[in-house]
Amino acid sequence: MNTIKDDYGKEYKISDLKKFKKHLLDYHSRNGKGDNSLHEENGYWFRVTKQFYEQVMSIKE
Repeated sequence: MNTIKDDYGKEYKISDLKKFKKHLLDYHSRNGKGDNSLHEENGYWFRVTKQFYEQVMSIKE
């Protein structure tokens, strides 16, 4: 299971990496880059910056 930190430094365990990536791609990106939108998941908050988007997409499944 992969772990990332949210905007407040809390560690979040991604239970379904494929689903998480698809959601970011479909709703929080533009032209293959993070669009700076805010994603909330199970009480964790993520600003989907270009850097965050690239970090998540580079995680191996």
